[in-house]
Amino acid sequence: MANIKAYDAKDCVITVGGVYITGLGEDMVSCEKDEDNVSAKVGAQGDVVVNKNNNTLGTITITIQGTSPQKKYLLDLAKTGEMVDIWVNNKSIEEKVGGTQAMVKKTPSLEQGVELADREFEFQVFDYTVE
Repeated sequence: MANIKAYDAKDCVITVGGVYITGLGEDMVSCEKDEDNVSAKVGAQGDVVVNKNNNTLGTITITIQGTSPQKKYLLDLAKTGEMVDIWVNNKSIEEKVGGTQAMVKKTPSLEQGVELADREFEFQVFDYTVE
């Protein structure tokens, strides 16, 4: 019998500086290491050298609704440049991503029109890890 698992967006828990983030936008969150773990260099005679990249930087982008209760908190982090931990955890699919040292890269764009646009907070994670 096939091993079938269900994904539910409600199982995704995002914390920033120990604060649980609610009012997530449609895209919720994306997480990515900034550089490859390894790169290869090939010499003129075909010899290969594999270079391990020790860069631990990653980027986590949180999308919240314009009415999220944590919008002010995240805007304050963007203004102050405070270092915080950030974690994205989904136990149902066994993924935990984040780090103990992160900062908001810049204040998000704030769009208002016929519809209230989501706000994207991009965090530079200095010790990015996937557990």
